[in-house]
Amino acid sequence: MPEIIELDDFLSNKIAAGEVVERPASVVKELVENAIDAHSTIIEIDVEEAGLGKIRVLDNGDGIDEADILRAFKRHATSKIKDERDLFRIRTLGFRGEALPSIASVSIIDLISAKAGKSGTRLQLEAGKVISQEKSSARVGTDLTVSDLFFNTPARLKYMKTIHTEIGHISDIVNRLALAHPEISFRLRHNERELLRTNGNGDIRQVLAAIYGMNIARKMVPIEAQSLDFTLSGWVSLPEITRASRNYISTMVNGRFIKNYSLVNAIMDGYHTLLPINRHPIVLLSIQMDPILVDVNVHPAKMTVRLSKEAELEHIISTSIKRAFKHQELIPAGNIAARKSERKSEQTYLQLEESKFSKPPLPKSENRPISDWPQQNKRVVDPEPVELTKVYEPPEMEEEELATGFVANESPVTIEPIVEENTEETLDRIPPLYPIGQLHGTYILAQNDRGFYMIDQHAAQERIKYEYFRDKVGEVTNELQEMLVPLTLEFSTDEYIKIEEHKNELEKVGIFLENFGTNSFIIRSHPHWFPKGYEKETIEDLIEQLLTMKKMDIKTLLEEAAIMMSCKGSIKANRFLRQDEIQALIQELRKTEDPFTCPHGRPIIVHFSTYEIEKMFKRIM
Repeated sequence: MPEIIELDDFLSNKIAAGEVVERPASVVKELVENAIDAHSTIIEIDVEEAGLGKIRVLDNGDGIDEADILRAFKRHATSKIKDERDLFRIRTLGFRGEALPSIASVSIIDLISAKAGKSGTRLQLEAGKVISQEKSSARVGTDLTVSDLFFNTPARLKYMKTIHTEIGHISDIVNRLALAHPEISFRLRHNERELLRTNGNGDIRQVLAAIYGMNIARKMVPIEAQSLDFTLSGWVSLPEITRASRNYISTMVNGRFIKNYSLVNAIMDGYHTLLPINRHPIVLLSIQMDPILVDVNVHPAKMTVRLSKEAELEHIISTSIKRAFKHQELIPAGNIAARKSERKSEQTYLQLEESKFSKPPLPKSENRPISDWPQQNKRVVDPEPVELTKVYEPPEMEEEELATGFVANESPVTIEPIVEENTEETLDRIPPLYPIGQLHGTYILAQNDRGFYMIDQHAAQERIKYEYFRDKVGEVTNELQEMLVPLTLEFSTDEYIKIEEHKNELEKVGIFLENFGTNSFIIRSHPHWFPKGYEKETIEDLIEQLLTMKKMDIKTLLEEAAIMMSCKGSIKANRFLRQDEIQALIQELRKTEDPFTCPHGRPIIVHFSTYEIEKMFKRIM
């Protein structure tokens, strides 16, 4: 009796189902992708008991011919590819011919489908076996119902999470497909409760509003870029809109939602220091490329892909995001949110009431009307209202609380200008501000025609120093400062070996080591621009940074060096400043490239409009 046997279709499909049908959301994904490939313009998804009870996908696509309907449930039967060349130029979402037979092997299927000008067909299957097939008076398109998922594989059911979790996965899949295809109208219902509806008019802003809400959609900025190989478009949230996980970053390649760690890192690099630590933006990124540059045949679920010219694509992504924010005014508003109608009223209110508020005279060069000042998110066009029922969103993390206190006898701080560039472009990113005092020796209070501003003085000087050191680090010259007492450093053997291996990289950040006995180094000088009074601490911290790096990356080391140096000697909380020191700090901040966040991503300035303040005190209703 032979030991090697050929598995029958029933068992093969069950094995394939373990790869393709991970959970109910996997079924929804495969069925909806089939509907998209069938050129549908309307797709309705009805789910009961998070998909374990029933999943129904109804579309108005091409439909399935009666002659093909049985063949569609054969393993590796597909209309998407004909030969090997097609395999490397995939333009459809499905192509492997595994989805339908895999789903059918672990469920009960009821399929009704018809092509234009032909009568329809109804097919019923149970555990992959045909129960009945008959003609049906069906409209053009496909109506496919999956019932009792995993009824014959009860071991799979124990791995299912709560209904809340499973419907969350389904919503996530449909949301991403809707974002990738705004030209298709999607409707998702769970237990007859509508979770998503899009109108399919091609306006991606309305899809964003339907998924994330109108307030979030208004704070999304468009991006676009093009090269010989890639066409990039999408929407990115303002830095003030963040989430605790990367699940809100959606990347699409040729209309297919994919997961790619390198592309997500490129997105985060585009935001750079604009985001707080461990916070992530909301992003929709759509990439069009020649299919020959992407291999989607890596995994049966087709969400993991291989990309050619990945480094070039990463650069385009990060650069386009940086460019999108380059001319934006990124000052977040206070906690009192103004609705769209209120913002319109505010413009009229400011024009009528401007003369009532006392303010210092503006310099002639800056005496421009409010309408000429850079407006936050001025490129975003408000989407039309969309009725929606919000689906589950992970709870947001609380923002870091800043310490407030009072130290009465602290000496004043001298603020020395260190940013040399003074262009009109950088000055315009923050409007002219006129200081009126301090709060708890921590926040600078300022005003102008547009309202009231609070400035975190420590974060402001960190930004100023960061941009200074960012330019200095990596441009180490022979202008070194000799140390009065050379610094001797001792390490363990493994630390010594790693430092010895990367001495050249340390020299690029201004640390010049000389061997000095067993497992020891001596340092005699350092660049003159090292933070004064913190030279020894800076050197030790930079070496510690090198030792903690799992993989040597000179770009990361230079960046961390600039961030670390910016913290040294910056104004701390509870330090009282003179009026001239406050003026100097604001002026230096206005000269920076990105005056809105510190190097760690915390906001520097918060704005409360005059209109909002008047609303608080019921001066206007």
